[in-house]
Amino acid sequence: MPVQHDFSTPLLRVFVEVAARGSFTAAAPILGYTQSAISRQISTLEDEAGTALFDRLPRGVRLTEPGRRLLTHAQAVLDRLDAARQELTDLQELATGRLRVGAFATADAALVPRAIATFHRRYPDVTVTLREGFTSGLLELLGAGEADVAVVSYPTVQHLEGFDLQKLCDDFMYVGLPMNHRLARRRQVRLTDLQDEYWIAGSSRPEDTLISSCLRTGFQPRIGFVARDWMAKQGFVAAGIGITLIPQLAAEAVRPDIKLVRIHPDDVPPRQIYTATISGLTPSPATRAFLDVLRS
Repeated sequence: MPVQHDFSTPLLRVFVEVAARGSFTAAAPILGYTQSAISRQISTLEDEAGTALFDRLPRGVRLTEPGRRLLTHAQAVLDRLDAARQELTDLQELATGRLRVGAFATADAALVPRAIATFHRRYPDVTVTLREGFTSGLLELLGAGEADVAVVSYPTVQHLEGFDLQKLCDDFMYVGLPMNHRLARRRQVRLTDLQDEYWIAGSSRPEDTLISSCLRTGFQPRIGFVARDWMAKQGFVAAGIGITLIPQLAAEAVRPDIKLVRIHPDDVPPRQIYTATISGLTPSPATRAFLDVLRS
């Protein structure tokens, strides 16, 4: 049977240091051992190697041919281990790594950009990428391992098997009105106040848009124009052509010539905003740090 060599890392470190110093005595204080302890460890390594690695001389030691061959491999092994340790340390200290974020469009109006900006200031060496989509698609990204964390929304608290959901906030709904609208001075409106208005929506089907949250009360919005782009909706509202539903999360990104009036939460309940990660998986240090930023 071939000889099996089981070289432990501590013995290899002693071996490399002795080879560099050319002496058990000189290596001992560097390694924190006595000279006799160094001698015993080299003897143990030679037993494992099945051959002498050093010639013992009157003054110090000198590598044998097998010792010279082993030294090349030992140094490479230790270098790789040191590199691995450093990489793990860098990951823990966020001196390297990646963060893949998913978010729905409204969260990308202010919440997520602010969080990413704060994260980047704190951990500039971590690479951050962003994917935008609907909640269902974001959860698919998480499940496929293509995102580390997602910001998602639900009308009510739900348990989704396989995902860890942590609530961030409630997202109340506002109606965006032209500045000269009859309701622009109100602090709050009811859906009955908007019965005769034309709505600017992302689809001709109310159930496919944010307006779907109005339908639970029996309210049937009249969709005047379909505009999928966020800025286009605001343009129609500012021009006085119609009104649109705007979540509180996006309020900071609304153009200044539009008036926001809150819709009574009994008519349109707030969306609940969550962070989502995969249940049972240990989040990366970058993911944990980003979750802390979002929650703060």
